[in-house]
Amino acid sequence: MSTPTPANTAVPETVKPSNFLRQIIEHDLEKGTYASRRWAGSPGDAAHHAAGQPDPAKIRTRFPPEPNGYLHIGHAKSICINFGLARDYGGVCHLRFDDTNPEKEDTEYVNSIKDAVQWLGFGWINGGESNLYQASDYFDFMYRAAEYLIEAGHAYVDEQTAEQMRINRGDFGKPGVDSPFRTRTPAENLARFREMRNGLHEDGSMVLRARIDMASPNINMRDPAIYRIRRATHHNTGDTWCIYPMYTYAHPIEDALEQITHSLCTLEFEDQRPFYDWLLERLIEGGLLASPPPRQYEFARLNLTYVITSKRKLAQLVYDHKVSGWDDPRMPTIVGLRRRGYTPASIQTFVERIGVTKSDSWIDYSTLEGCLREDLELKAHRGMAVLNPVKLVLTNWDAVMGAGHLEPCSLPALPHHNHEATQGAAEGVEIPVRHFTIGKELWIEREDFEEMPPKGYKRLFPGNKVRLKGGYVIECTGCTKDAGGNITEVLATVVPGTKSGTPGADSVKVKAAITWVAVADGVSAEVRMYDRLFLDAHPDAGGKDFIESLNPNSLKVVTAIVEPSLANAKPDDKFQFERHGYFVADRVDHAAGKPVFNLAVGLKDSWGK
Repeated sequence: MSTPTPANTAVPETVKPSNFLRQIIEHDLEKGTYASRRWAGSPGDAAHHAAGQPDPAKIRTRFPPEPNGYLHIGHAKSICINFGLARDYGGVCHLRFDDTNPEKEDTEYVNSIKDAVQWLGFGWINGGESNLYQASDYFDFMYRAAEYLIEAGHAYVDEQTAEQMRINRGDFGKPGVDSPFRTRTPAENLARFREMRNGLHEDGSMVLRARIDMASPNINMRDPAIYRIRRATHHNTGDTWCIYPMYTYAHPIEDALEQITHSLCTLEFEDQRPFYDWLLERLIEGGLLASPPPRQYEFARLNLTYVITSKRKLAQLVYDHKVSGWDDPRMPTIVGLRRRGYTPASIQTFVERIGVTKSDSWIDYSTLEGCLREDLELKAHRGMAVLNPVKLVLTNWDAVMGAGHLEPCSLPALPHHNHEATQGAAEGVEIPVRHFTIGKELWIEREDFEEMPPKGYKRLFPGNKVRLKGGYVIECTGCTKDAGGNITEVLATVVPGTKSGTPGADSVKVKAAITWVAVADGVSAEVRMYDRLFLDAHPDAGGKDFIESLNPNSLKVVTAIVEPSLANAKPDDKFQFERHGYFVADRVDHAAGKPVFNLAVGLKDSWGK
């Protein structure tokens, strides 16, 4: 694990597009809503922060994933929003592991989450202070806060069965019914709660509930459960606890202990906001938490076509071997996107481009692909690769060029540098160039030859001339076939004096140029042609079985021939295979002498209507 990158808290010079979250933050900064906050250097209760200094962070946000799986593109949106807003407004974003559920969490996921945040370009080190936290470190305070709520008459132990609680909660058409245990005295409830804490009762036999309003129109306010008995070993606290806080109880407390100002979450938590506010108000009244409290704001989650983001369904794909793992390049996980060839810049651009709104909408997957093309266009070195090779023989090569002769050729690695080459050279800037050779035998794409060409076909057919990109003009003379009538070689003659970059290059006019790789220095490579994992734009909508929407052609593996410059690729290096698309050297399987490239994205949207 690499050292976390220090977070940049300076406001960038570029003006970001406004949205309702930025407007809220700017309003709070203007009004000084959180100007009185103090920060003691670490999370803590009211007394802890009262002894601290005025908070140097203008705002505090947090990214609070549960470490129960690998993060996906939806989490990437949340990471960019929370860390990005903190960066832009002179604030700090905390990375907090919301590890209150002992049965589903694992250190493997903790490490993968930290790696994902860093890879996206963010960090939790701010001014030398680490803002990496885990909710389980707050269990002692959460328990103390629960005892306070009991003593203040705001919570009680309920011994109804889960089914009785469900029935008595009511629904949108009728109010709930008070639990028969709701009228216990604080002393009775406290004694019972401590019995729960000491392991004297069975799992599921009782819960601690907040006493609010069983007739509330918001069902979430009808005495929600805040603690349950659960005997399970926790990855951080071991077997210290046999009772665990519910998420809706733990989350606002975590925010308050960390002095979060703007608690940003997705719209499904909107109905939980009244309880969030109620709980913090009660604990501030009791002097346990500092004021002013955090405020929760909701934004629309990311709905991306041709993608599922349910952790359960993604896990099913992995465990049923529909994909090779969590980092399969077809998966929407951050590790999968990274292996596919996506860059942090492309994902940040994508999040900025789709914006932040309060209303749900669907984003077409092509938007994400477009952001990657845009990023790689100016960065990815070019190279020629033949994905479906057939041999091309230049029958007059030996007579014209000399038997066994290999002619050196070169092309710019970044063609857009061409018009800047003179200026760049003058300034001492190295213009990247790739080198290869041309000889008697070459590999070309099988589709670049037609014995009987269709109308408008401009590439190789008997009697037609084309340019070998970066090489010579050639004239096709025919082909050879095997006994089954399959083309085994394409035949052509080289036109002397027409090499690219020489004075005679334009002496023969042609209508097409084709890519190629010399047999002499071409390198065999495994190329994985990835496509979208699902054929249906909404594979799990309306209760559909998403497995039925799997694309049977989402992966095709071919043995390609690539130009020699690509043999030096290192894992994660990105290239544009001319004509074919953008590719990445696989970060897992690629090795010296055994190159493996993944298709990241085509040169254009092949799914467009």
